[in-house]
Amino acid sequence: MRGETSATTASGDRDVVEEECHFTSESAQILIGEIMGYNRDLGNIKQNINDVQNKMKNIIDVLGRI
Repeated sequence: MRGETSATTASGDRDVVEEECHFTSESAQILIGEIMGYNRDLGNIKQNINDVQNKMKNIIDVLGRI
């Protein structure tokens, strides 16, 4: 009898895999998809930070003219 283990992803999903099994192509593709999603989210966060920084610079420039 093979043992089972579970892993919880960042989205809260639980994956149950047999301990003796190796990752399959399908499970690897799922993980890659999750990583790509997180990478996209990080890119959006970086863009939002840059936007806020530019707005702050504009506000400082306007206040400097007063």
